Amino acid sequence: MIRQALMIAAVLLAVILAPAAGAQPPADQTFLLTFVPNVQFSPVYVALEKGYFTEAGFNVTLEHGDEPVNVDLIAAGERQFGLVSGEEVIKARANGRPVVYVYEWFQQYPVGIVAPEGVQSVTDLAGRKVGIPGRFGASYNGLIALLAANGMTESDILLDPISFNAPDVFCVGGVEASVVYINNEPLQIQERINRGACNDIPAITVFPVSAAADLVSNGLVTNEQMIAENPEQVAAMVAAFDKGLRGAINNPAEAYLLSAKYVENLLADPDLEAALTTLSAQQADLLATNPDHEAISASRQAMRDSLAERFEESALLQFDVLLSTINLWDADELGITTPESWEVTRETLMMMGLLDKTIDLDLDAAFTNDFVPGG
Repeated sequence: MIRQALMIAAVLLAVILAPAAGAQPPADQTFLLTFVPNVQFSPVYVALEKGYFTEAGFNVTLEHGDEPVNVDLIAAGERQFGLVSGEEVIKARANGRPVVYVYEWFQQYPVGIVAPEGVQSVTDLAGRKVGIPGRFGASYNGLIALLAANGMTESDILLDPISFNAPDVFCVGGVEASVVYINNEPLQIQERINRGACNDIPAITVFPVSAAADLVSNGLVTNEQMIAENPEQVAAMVAAFDKGLRGAINNPAEAYLLSAKYVENLLADPDLEAALTTLSAQQADLLATNPDHEAISASRQAMRDSLAERFEESALLQFDVLLSTINLWDADELGITTPESWEVTRETLMMMGLLDKTIDLDLDAAFTNDFVPGG
């Protein structure tokens, strides 16, 4: 009987351990980002810290690099996933690089022009000195699209490359307006205006590119080989990123706290950390009631109003950047991109001479919505 009991115990133990023994460990995966660690990458940080990538079967390592280099790595299959702009995808495919855009991250193009409030329209900038980081990248692409939508060209303004110093140069009067990332630099300029440190400018006006032209901005990109050979992995990665993005949109206090592990100086003030921890918990309680889209949007503003009662504007600048960026991500339907926006983006690149008009480019092959959850 003892032997029989031992055999039964051994069988039960084998049954219990069998699933664990057969489980596949997460696959190592490098996820490419541009720029440097920044609160604007909070959806990725949320997906990492809340285990969404792990649940999807990935052990993710982040790698920052120049966008064109990242595109080449994905195209060559040396990396499989990264956040890349729609313009870079089109240019890459025009040069035979098989990258594919599978999830639209930014619903609105993040570039615009900031000017003193007396400037009432883009056409009012004719003949004026306008700053820009340089004649490259999203800033330049967005400027050309915005000018074209208003019947203008680059020759109608005095374009001045100022590197990424718009708040400094604008506030000392070095330029009369500047191309900016609308989720970040206008906030910096407004903070200086509020301190009386911006050349006696009382207020600013921002002209966003998205109000004039629907360009494809940054999104999740992979390559044709991954889609053909490992579609389940593509679907899993898209789903994990989607969960991270929704988490950041729905609970920015939590997203900010989780981002602090990756971005320096987000939580230099322990009182701010404590306040955000409380707000994060309160927001989680709200989300448990299944609020609608409008209620969640209102809760973000209420969160900001609560913090403003206790902290200086300068202390909340990066949190404001997150909230402003969320406005560019948020939509009733996340992840979906349209053929029309790809066509506008292609036309802009051709207008700039960055895309050969004679190339027969199949735009339908440049993107797919097939992996978007619920798409």
